[in-house]
Amino acid sequence: MKRPALVILPGIWLAALLAAPVSAAAPAWESAGRSLSADRLLEHTRTLSSDAFEGRAPGSPGEERTVAYLTQQFQRLGLQPGGTGGSWTQDVPIVGVTSEVQFRLTDTSGSQTLVFPQDFVGWSPRLTPLVEVNDSELIFVGYGVTAPEYGWDDFKGVDVRGKTLLILVNDPQVPDPHDPAKLDERVFKGNAMTYYGRWTYKFEEAARRGAAGAIIIHETKAAAYPWFVVVNSWGRERFDLEGTTEPTVQLAAWMHLDQARRLLSANGTSYEAALEQARRRDFHPIPLHQKVSFSSHQQLRPVRSKNVLANLAGSDSKRRDDWIIYTAHWDHLGRNPKLEGDQIFNGAADNAIGAAGLLELARAYATAPVRPKRSILFLSVTAEEQGLLGARYYASHPIHPLVRTLANLNIDGLNQWGRTRDLRQVGRGNSTLDEVLQLAVTGQGRRLLPDAHPERGTFYRSDHFEFMKVGVPALYLHAGDDYRDKPPGYGEAKVNEYIDRDYHKVSDEVKPDWDLSGAVEDVRVLFETGWRVADGRGRPEWKPGSEFRRPTTLR
Repeated sequence: MKRPALVILPGIWLAALLAAPVSAAAPAWESAGRSLSADRLLEHTRTLSSDAFEGRAPGSPGEERTVAYLTQQFQRLGLQPGGTGGSWTQDVPIVGVTSEVQFRLTDTSGSQTLVFPQDFVGWSPRLTPLVEVNDSELIFVGYGVTAPEYGWDDFKGVDVRGKTLLILVNDPQVPDPHDPAKLDERVFKGNAMTYYGRWTYKFEEAARRGAAGAIIIHETKAAAYPWFVVVNSWGRERFDLEGTTEPTVQLAAWMHLDQARRLLSANGTSYEAALEQARRRDFHPIPLHQKVSFSSHQQLRPVRSKNVLANLAGSDSKRRDDWIIYTAHWDHLGRNPKLEGDQIFNGAADNAIGAAGLLELARAYATAPVRPKRSILFLSVTAEEQGLLGARYYASHPIHPLVRTLANLNIDGLNQWGRTRDLRQVGRGNSTLDEVLQLAVTGQGRRLLPDAHPERGTFYRSDHFEFMKVGVPALYLHAGDDYRDKPPGYGEAKVNEYIDRDYHKVSDEVKPDWDLSGAVEDVRVLFETGWRVADGRGRPEWKPGSEFRRPTTLR
């Protein structure tokens, strides 16, 4: 991560950024914000999540229809093409990989062939037709974390080159020495997941250390999603950016908890005992009796996927080269012809509704009586479901210089169940965008609260993260929990119901009980926040405690 150099006198930037725009502009966001429509949000969502769009997978006919639809909508609003050379799109070169996997464990008592998807979901990130690993030593490395800032090292100098690592998901769960019922806030932020807890970090760290393979033990609470999400997300064709030079393991896999229990039991221990050992600083890697043999026949498919971009030029000739970027990913999981009955992952809540929100934001800006002083880029990115690939590609190949990009406001899902008295901010405390957002939320008579479930690692799971890694302050919101005219706990229950029943399933479709009145209010908050940044004399800055103030080990 390289942070663009900014020079702003201390104490002045916030007052300048929070300063209300001139009198002509304040009514602009108010009147234009009122034009946001729940009916249009629902109409766009129904269209993008319909069977005709086939689940919006990259490199599919569904992508072609989605890109065409988004482009048409931006054109109708009178916006300008946001790509180079007058294009509405940015090519994102990716490679689809379908792995046909054989996975075997061997010890002195014989061999066991693991069954997909009951026992494991595995693949190879290598972009080659055949990948083989034979008799790789298996070693349990706890959480697989090396974090000097927390004084934590799960490897203790053990050479794992050529070995296969068995790893726990999430951060080390270190109990508070003063209250063992709680986690220690001084270590890995207590209950909040850090990047060290993400599956991406586990595979990256294993690759950096030269491991042949990395197997993450799935546990629903620690991963923040059930096993079927693993199967639906990684059990079919996957994508990565073409030409990536980052090291990769030969085998990447998730192991079902039941299979992990059997494996650990065969080594004379239990899953619970392994957890207990791994949460200690003095944990040392434990060689296991089994060896891993793995082969994958790889079908490779180069794809030129598309980010869709539209511009609204700023009204101030001195500031129109500064940019505020709104993002929402258009892609989902496509279709799976191996399924009986419904084969289409429609992705209504994830993220047709977010793409619809981006279109409504674009309409509000395009129809406002005046334009903001700085320019706005509406960016609908591809391949978020594959590891934030479209956002990562834009961040490394920006259309507009990152040093002139003031902020990213990201939409990944919107409130589907009515109006709330509150709003949740994921990743609060990183930048002075917090204060601008607070103004917009307070103006609606609502409360701004932090992420209700930081242990789920949501902060690292959407496109804003790629912008923050390259030095662009960003915002990501979740629906509030305190629903008007609903009993306490209603919001939490609806979110849990969605995760259990619909997340990354073919059942993620528009439901009869959807009420987008709350979604419109949340989009209005993003509209006002972006406009304030676009018109403000200052610019957002990182706060002293943010990890994004300086280069980090984050990919």
